Amino acid sequence: MPVKPQAAGRVCVVGSLNIDLAVRVQAHPGPGETVLGSSLERRYGGKGANQAIAAARAGAHTALIGRIGEDRPGHDYRAMLHARGIDCDHVGVTAGELTGHALITVDDGGENSIVVIAGANAQLAPWDIDRAFDAINDADIMLLQLEIPESTALYAARQAAAAGTRVLLNASPWTAPV
Repeated sequence: MPVKPQAAGRVCVVGSLNIDLAVRVQAHPGPGETVLGSSLERRYGGKGANQAIAAARAGAHTALIGRIGEDRPGHDYRAMLHARGIDCDHVGVTAGELTGHALITVDDGGENSIVVIAGANAQLAPWDIDRAFDAINDADIMLLQLEIPESTALYAARQAAAAGTRVLLNASPWTAPV
């Protein structure tokens, strides 16, 4: 199938939405060590939502396909994205799950360590991609990353390619093959 020309500035992002809890530390703790933090910030994050925000800020019509939990932070997050002009019609709610979270420590040198708890992001499935066919078909480019199930990311890429939509993958977080 021929690839669509680049022009309209329509972006479809398939990816994660996380609540980031970032702590400043003098130095990262070693195994079994406890360190004191100097601050705590709660921010909206997740590689997928970050890509959607960046695309919308750049002026692209942006649709996000993802999952939040059945919790207040997730609903607040979706409302914030919608207020920024991002089409969140395909951000589903997963009953009985929490929205994804990331625990981040940042040391005085600016180095960070991140632990991601997938939460509802782990439930993003091929049927979510099928339900969002119009958003994929209308897009000039699909942005993906790997904070969602790899099988869903691969399925989304195949659907986009079949629709003539270009695909750009941020291969993070990378997992070594077993």
